[in-house]
Amino acid sequence: MRNRYIVCYDISDAKRLAKVYKKMRGFGDPVQYSVFKCDLSPQEKVMLIIAINELINNKEDRIMIIKVGPLTSDINDVFEFLGKAAVFTAPEAKII
Repeated sequence: MRNRYIVCYDISDAKRLAKVYKKMRGFGDPVQYSVFKCDLSPQEKVMLIIAINELINNKEDRIMIIKVGPLTSDINDVFEFLGKAAVFTAPEAKII
């Protein structure tokens, strides 16, 4: 079952920050600076953790992964914005 996650990061080096941002684009959608919404299977979550862990400096950088819940929940019931809200679209269907 796929779950929705919010991934936030604080990267202290500009080059690492760019690499993490680029890698995160392959796993989810940016919500705002250094915050991504990711809809992941358990295997994809492990892949994300491995991929990002290879890029960061564990003594200087921080990644926070928040499990929001199953994709069946309405995203608008979970997030509340002040000011300009992010636009969330339904996950794309994948044919395997």
